Amino acid sequence: MYMTIDSTLNHKVIRWQAEPHLQRNFDLYSTQHEDFALLLSRGSQRGLVEFWLDIALNSFSPRQAWEPESRVSKAWEHLKLYCEESCYRAATLVWKEDKYRCWEEYIFLARCLVYDTARFQAILTKYNPSDSPLDVYMTEVLRKTIKDEATVAKFSKWRLLCKKSDKELREALVRYGRLEPEISRFLFARKYFKQVYQVNKIQNSTTRTQKRWVDPDITDFEETAQVYNSQKLLSMAPHQVAVGAEVSGNEVQRWMEICVLALQNYPKSITPSVSLETMYALGQDIESSRGLYDDVHGITSYASSLWRHTDIVLQDELLKFNSEQQEIIYMYYSLGWNQNQIAAKFGVTQGAIARRLQTIERRLIQAIGKIKQPPQWVKEYIANWLCCNYETPDNLDLIHTVLVAGVKRLKVEFQDLLRLYYAQRLDVSMIAVRLGISSEAVDSLIYQAQCELEVILLKELDILIRKFLSVWLTKQYKKNHKHVLAPCTNQLLAVSN
Repeated sequence: MYMTIDSTLNHKVIRWQAEPHLQRNFDLYSTQHEDFALLLSRGSQRGLVEFWLDIALNSFSPRQAWEPESRVSKAWEHLKLYCEESCYRAATLVWKEDKYRCWEEYIFLARCLVYDTARFQAILTKYNPSDSPLDVYMTEVLRKTIKDEATVAKFSKWRLLCKKSDKELREALVRYGRLEPEISRFLFARKYFKQVYQVNKIQNSTTRTQKRWVDPDITDFEETAQVYNSQKLLSMAPHQVAVGAEVSGNEVQRWMEICVLALQNYPKSITPSVSLETMYALGQDIESSRGLYDDVHGITSYASSLWRHTDIVLQDELLKFNSEQQEIIYMYYSLGWNQNQIAAKFGVTQGAIARRLQTIERRLIQAIGKIKQPPQWVKEYIANWLCCNYETPDNLDLIHTVLVAGVKRLKVEFQDLLRLYYAQRLDVSMIAVRLGISSEAVDSLIYQAQCELEVILLKELDILIRKFLSVWLTKQYKKNHKHVLAPCTNQLLAVSN
């Protein structure tokens, strides 16, 4: 388990969270390794530590068939998490001596040593189990390290905030319990805070002191807010930022403090690889295999739910084509022939083959249209998306992505209305007062904006369906061509050879 600091209450408390892949590794050894199981049944904490130390330091020992290939790296991870408590103890000891900094800053310094693999391995190489338990040994090493690094003022929470990448900060915020649209807004604000802070404090000789990473003041946060508000409506701004309200300096300061706490709880050095928990929180299933929909860049969850029905309808429609149409489909999608090659085979012009392919495509699109009924469900889908997902669209959902892009193509007045009504949740009368128009005009403009989004989505669906058909036909004919084209397969293969 690893340590997190919970600040949701009036005071900070330590909480522990499990690392799932290490729990599975622990369970594996408890069921497969007799000595490990015996140590576990006896509650021999020191014995278990020495077990992982033996694997980590004596990596040349033979690996059992049931052991994971990454057994050595996992052993090091077990040892690192075991030292989490030592980090806390060492930080507390230093804090009692010097309360200039808060104890979680001292914890951060300790963890940076533990999760620096090279330094941690060097420390454990010198460890002698017969002298003292590992937790006692590590607590003393960490206490000395914290005092040394704190004395030379190497640590600053503002340096931490400026130096971490967007990827690291995003994962830290997820671990800290923050969700969209907050995360995108925090990242966007941090981008401009770094610029303002660097100019005002780091590069400004008049404000620089002996301490390089000085604390920002309210002026820095207010300047950041001004830049944030001026940039939020640009096309490069994330959708979650664009639809949000303008921010104040105090709000930016609160956001940056949250980012600092998140990074202190979960700096990249603490868990180098993305955990399963974080992957799930971000909506990614890392165990899922690539399927048909991956080939068309993420067909939506709506289409995925209709996959079986669509597959049956399309296969039925294929059987209705005559033998010549089936030959053309097979040569075009399975054998990869171009239209000129197919035209030569049938003794017709390339234009004639192009028209026949269009006829085939049109019939298949009509078959899909009967299932999906786009004009009927698109209106309802967009209304629901605006109410439920406008502020927090799913980046893994293709329709959400299309609608986000569609919003940016709307007139500015439509974008402003949608932002006020669906993101900031102002009622129609309040919007009318703010814009100086009647409530009826507001309702009418919102309706027009929704209609334009419907038109955009319907156009994109046509493109989407054509991409889907191309992938489906290619896979279908390469996989099942013997069943679909039994009468002509042998002849076609002979021609292609």
